[in-house]
Amino acid sequence: MDLRTLRNSLLRGGTVLEGRVQGKVVAITGASRGIGAAAVRAFVAAGAQVALLARDEGAIAALADEVGGLALPCDVADWGSVEAALSCVVQQFGRLDVLVNNAGRIEPIAALGQADPADWGRAIDVNLKGVFHGMRAAIPLLRAQGGGTILNLSSGAASRPREGWSAYSAAKAGAAMLTRSAHLEEAPHGLRIMGLCPGTVATDMQRVIAASGVNPVSQMDWSAHVPPEWVARALVWMCSGDADDLLGEEVRLRDAAIRQRVGLVA
Repeated sequence: MDLRTLRNSLLRGGTVLEGRVQGKVVAITGASRGIGAAAVRAFVAAGAQVALLARDEGAIAALADEVGGLALPCDVADWGSVEAALSCVVQQFGRLDVLVNNAGRIEPIAALGQADPADWGRAIDVNLKGVFHGMRAAIPLLRAQGGGTILNLSSGAASRPREGWSAYSAAKAGAAMLTRSAHLEEAPHGLRIMGLCPGTVATDMQRVIAASGVNPVSQMDWSAHVPPEWVARALVWMCSGDADDLLGEEVRLRDAAIRQRVGLVA
């Protein structure tokens, strides 16, 4: 979907009619592909200034060249890398309004008794510590300017275990608690913090899951997965006051009422 089509789609859906992200500075982790790349396109189409954070320097540079934005190499598992990237965002744009903690990985898909400890630990470093690193770097910046939004990508795996997904499920459960903890601590300081549980999404992660043949999710038909553009559209909507009743919560995109509010259904 090109930017003009996406912008028109967003306007029809009502997500940016009030200009809630126009001119806002948005940093997105895991921006090189999947949900992250779709989010970059959606926020740019909605008028935001976007920083693309990911390890794949070539991919984020190409996307930034295509749609606009600032490409910043970043490994969310490395605290220093995240802190430096968000500092660069503020240096470039003068502020940070929204952080989308999207970076994640499904591997290793393996039974607990067979999982490689290093691979298991890497999943925790990315999916849990990566969320903490983003929040830890962003919170002081947002507090200093009097407010802002942090959106954490969650998963149904946070509350429902799946065979072979122990690292992913444990990390997502921990990240969900980080969302709730940060809301408790930071809402009084004007910060808006919530999670988004998108359900299964048609990205490369689902191809990895399908190839594993492990647990029922791997057997799902591709048509059952929601498009990443829907998730991106929900993230834009969550930056508006229309979502304020969901602060501190996990917004579930599989919920028909939520889809209605986002503008994904007529």
